[in-house]
Amino acid sequence: MNRSGVSRFPALRRAARREWGPLFTTVRTGLHDHGIRALALTLTAVTLTATVQLVQNQAWGYGPVQNLGAVRAEDPVWPALLRTPLSLFVPALDLPVWGALAQILLVFGIAEVCLGRWRTLAIAYVATLAGTLYARVGIALGPDAFLGLPASDAQVVDTGPSAAVVGLAVYVCHAYRAWFTGSLVVVAMVVEVLVKDNLAGREHLASIAAVLVVCAVREWLGRRTGGGQGLRAGGSGTRSGAPPMRS
Repeated sequence: MNRSGVSRFPALRRAARREWGPLFTTVRTGLHDHGIRALALTLTAVTLTATVQLVQNQAWGYGPVQNLGAVRAEDPVWPALLRTPLSLFVPALDLPVWGALAQILLVFGIAEVCLGRWRTLAIAYVATLAGTLYARVGIALGPDAFLGLPASDAQVVDTGPSAAVVGLAVYVCHAYRAWFTGSLVVVAMVVEVLVKDNLAGREHLASIAAVLVVCAVREWLGRRTGGGQGLRAGGSGTRSGAPPMRS
């Protein structure tokens, strides 16, 4: 192997440490200190999603799941808002549920350890709600308007857990300054819309936009209060999310 080939690997290792080092340290420390309890929300979300998938595939269960957790733009606003929290855990019927479960386990798990339980839930809900509300606005604008949607999309069920997963991924990447990874997530969602322009892809972009607004507001508040470095943590109390200080 030539010397130039050897020299590339240390550079890649340094880049990987800069990109994922703080995030990896936080996850490792959180799991070491709290064990399986650090993933209580994540395991609950995985179990609930799997249960909902099993129930909605039964003849007796499809109707109740649709009535309690399926959100469409044609639905009245208040019933749709009441269904939105459960819609986070209603996977798409036409996609393999194992993909959704793997995404929830990975992204929710990292977010729960790094951000804390309640912040993870809040960001997931904001991302899902943004996609749901965008569908209504897009349909009201019509297909000829910028960011508009065809009227037929009013009958399409929203994205389920995927919008929450995408939103959480972007938020965690911002909090831990994993800029390359966060950019990859955004680019992947843009490519998804370019390749297959449908309601799900548009809702993913809406969830990213909403989360980026949240990130911008947190950065602005951090600069105003002089606590910009503290915003990186995302958590509260001793679970700051930043690598622990060691003497």
